[in-house]
Amino acid sequence: MFAVFKTGGKQYRVAAEDVLKVAKLKGEPGEIVEFGEVLVVGGDSVSLGAPTVAGATVAAEVLDQARGPKIIAFKKRRRKNSRRKRGFREEFTLIRITEILTDGKKANKTAPPRPKRAPAPAAEAGAEATETAAASEGATAKKAPAKKAPKAKAKKPPAKAKPKGKPKK
Repeated sequence: MFAVFKTGGKQYRVAAEDVLKVAKLKGEPGEIVEFGEVLVVGGDSVSLGAPTVAGATVAAEVLDQARGPKIIAFKKRRRKNSRRKRGFREEFTLIRITEILTDGKKANKTAPPRPKRAPAPAAEAGAEATETAAASEGATAKKAPAKKAPKAKAKKPPAKAKPKGKPKK
């Protein structure tokens, strides 16, 4: 199931467990925020709003309040000894979508527990067996860090000799 909602003058297409940056919202990390301006709800059947879908909300957990990279606005008028330099860092909120609700349902006020990732079946099976064998041999033994092979330096071709003096016409 997916939804398109609007916040901070922008529209976002999201599904459950998506993480995204939105314009700064009120809320501390760990709180649940709701977005009521849902434009589209999709899944088995798509519901388009006119302008919004009635009774639909998107619930999200606030992960972090942070600031983006510095943006510098530099203006110069040449030959006028006039220039202006201003910079700012836009504040944003990092959120994780917890659920997409329809039919006027209310969101849970606590974040659901995160599902744990299962390890890859075949690729890591061999690596895990060697790690467990090494760990069973000696619990206090530490692994020696693997040395990296030195990178081969690219050789430059010899420079062509330039003729000295004036060119002949």
